[in-house]
Amino acid sequence: MSTITNNSVSLHEKRWMALTVLCAAQFMVIMDTSIIGVALPAIQSALNYTPSELQWIFNAYVIVLGGVLLLGGKLSDLYRPKNIFMWGFGILTAASLLTGLAWSEMSMNAGRALQGLGAALIAPSALTLLMTIFTDPKELGKAFGFWGASAAAGGSAGVFLGGVLTEYVSWRWTFFINIPLALVVMVAGASLLVAGNRQKGKIDYLGALLVTAATMVLVYALVMVDKNAWTSPTTLGLLGISLLLFIVFIVLQRKLKSPLLPLSIFKVPNLSVGNIVMALMAGAWIPLWFYLNLYLQQTLGYSAFYSGLALLPMTITIMVLMVGLTGKLIAKFGYKLTLITGLVALTASLIWFSFVPVLGNFLTHVLGASLLGAIGMSLAYIPGTMAAMSGAKPEEAGLASGLVSTTYQVGSAIGLAIAVAIAIATTNGFASGASASTEALNAGFQSAFRAAAVISGLGVVIAFLGIKQFK
Repeated sequence: MSTITNNSVSLHEKRWMALTVLCAAQFMVIMDTSIIGVALPAIQSALNYTPSELQWIFNAYVIVLGGVLLLGGKLSDLYRPKNIFMWGFGILTAASLLTGLAWSEMSMNAGRALQGLGAALIAPSALTLLMTIFTDPKELGKAFGFWGASAAAGGSAGVFLGGVLTEYVSWRWTFFINIPLALVVMVAGASLLVAGNRQKGKIDYLGALLVTAATMVLVYALVMVDKNAWTSPTTLGLLGISLLLFIVFIVLQRKLKSPLLPLSIFKVPNLSVGNIVMALMAGAWIPLWFYLNLYLQQTLGYSAFYSGLALLPMTITIMVLMVGLTGKLIAKFGYKLTLITGLVALTASLIWFSFVPVLGNFLTHVLGASLLGAIGMSLAYIPGTMAAMSGAKPEEAGLASGLVSTTYQVGSAIGLAIAVAIAIATTNGFASGASASTEALNAGFQSAFRAAAVISGLGVVIAFLGIKQFK
């Protein structure tokens, strides 16, 4: 008995070191979605991708990640979050080696899909471990601050490192860099992370297959909207198949004794609304990040390297505020008010960006709006996550975290698809001719920012009306 107690005390004392491991995991998952952007032209040349096929380097990762997250959360509950966390990193490490050594389109796409699978196991299990290790509300808020800051750092580091590695080393190192980082995380995690609770039950394999297929078909339909119009038979058919699979899944969950997604979990206060708000937040934030990169490079003429540098003030602001301020605001005002304030700031930032001119400059037209967006995201992300998970039972923590991660990923895909469709339509409807090409592109960027502002504004309304806690 004394051994167990001493071990528990030891693990408790190491909780902040354990948080470093979890933040490193979050950093890597987010970095993997952004690091390849700058490397795409080099990969296209090396592996002979066509322009239409090149998108699958990104889509293969996102589709598998979004489709398997819910299953990853359930596995975390049934087989202990630490075990699933370690398995996820094992898969991610092997997949990073495969992508770094890729010799063809098929090997690259397969490696990216496996990276998405590893990330789908890591993300919900890491979030479950965080909430298991930190039980004091004040410490949990601070821990969430570091967690959110690591996500911001991963996104920015991906853009910056992608440019540096591709330009000065090789595009292959945008994947190889994961291997030493993952090995360090696995070694440290083996001694620092608690095993976590193991719940009784069994896996609903049919439900897992249905919801994974439904989510993948939905995300696939959305990411292909730039090729297939919203009203095309292909898009409508895929959306119909996805809806049918979701309906069958829900019917099955009602009948099973051990469902993958107990529908009773949606009775948890704030869970449903919290997940909707997180989806809308992602649906606004990802288009902001995506089109800000395009504006810097395609309108202002920045190189990929300097575009990454231009985003550093934004990232640093998010990191500093999430670590030093957000937790304190949540403790004083509650997560509802903090969340709404953040979403209002994010909406205002997008409205500001919707007026960026062709002959703009960084100091006047980018810095202020980007910092406002950073403030908004730093105030909204953590309380949004807490709202979506705060009422879940300990045995439902993995499932709830998987659900939050899933809605965030799917929300980002939907928001970006909407923004891309609107931007393309605006650009195509602009005055034709080579002399107007930059103006046409910029008009598309402006309309994408406006669309994202509407999505963020909808998040403000739903959070105000639906979240049940002010303090």
